[in-house]
Amino acid sequence: MHLQFKDNVLLKNYTTYFVGGPAKKLIEVQSVEELKTVLKILNEQDDRYIVIGKGSNLLFDDQGYDGTVIVNKINKIKWNETQVDVSSGYSFSLLGSQSARKGFSGLEFAAGIPGSVGGAIFMNAGAGQMETKDPLLKVTFLNEDGKLEDYNRKNLKFSYRKSPFQEMKGVIISALFDLKKYENPLKKVKSIIKQRIETQPYQSKSCGCIFQNLEYISAGRLIDDCGLKGLKIGGARVSDRHANFIVNDDNATCENILDLIKYIQTKVYISRNILLETEVRYIPYQEIKNSDKI
Repeated sequence: MHLQFKDNVLLKNYTTYFVGGPAKKLIEVQSVEELKTVLKILNEQDDRYIVIGKGSNLLFDDQGYDGTVIVNKINKIKWNETQVDVSSGYSFSLLGSQSARKGFSGLEFAAGIPGSVGGAIFMNAGAGQMETKDPLLKVTFLNEDGKLEDYNRKNLKFSYRKSPFQEMKGVIISALFDLKKYENPLKKVKSIIKQRIETQPYQSKSCGCIFQNLEYISAGRLIDDCGLKGLKIGGARVSDRHANFIVNDDNATCENILDLIKYIQTKVYISRNILLETEVRYIPYQEIKNSDKI
């Protein structure tokens, strides 16, 4: 086992937003044993840390991160008839397309979601009428004491973009999904990807949707109704294609994006008396109360 901590690595290179200053330290882990070792070292040093996958729903501060960023590269997958056991660092979109190619239905919505399996479970990612919790059977979790725990789906409470793991200390290690044989799931995958390309700024630097939708109306519609498409602050811009996307248009800073988020929230609140909640997780340079809330 060879573990290498790197100093002052730019976090913009580890997120889909391409935003963020340097981490005090950064390390990539390829196995559960490596992850256990790293967490043991950091806990003994009482060092602050965060575990990330593909960085698709993260906004790091311009100053960076005053701690250690652990990049989860645990990337195993095992198929057993209609079930798939997959590591948390595995690409969620790749899992969606691979399962469809094998003739399985249940994860078609994952195609085009640019995150890891662990991130998808953590945020209960979804699209259309499907969410990550739906085909989920079991989650293996590494707790803060370095012990592996299995959680059955029936004992886990999920909701819209919420999972119990957001309130737990530890790391999602792997998941077991239960799929179903289907006549042509690949056709559905292609339809989903086509629809996303046509309606979302698919090729732009973004973190996906910025705000949570409401039960009765989408956040994008509320933002669009306020005439905010195309609005820019610095290098950050509200997408002309989909108003619930803030894109990194021209070397945007974290501050640009946060300012634009707050401006949108204010405008929508004044117009409709609705306070939009964010989906993106803002990670401050140093720990503050409710640090992942904007």
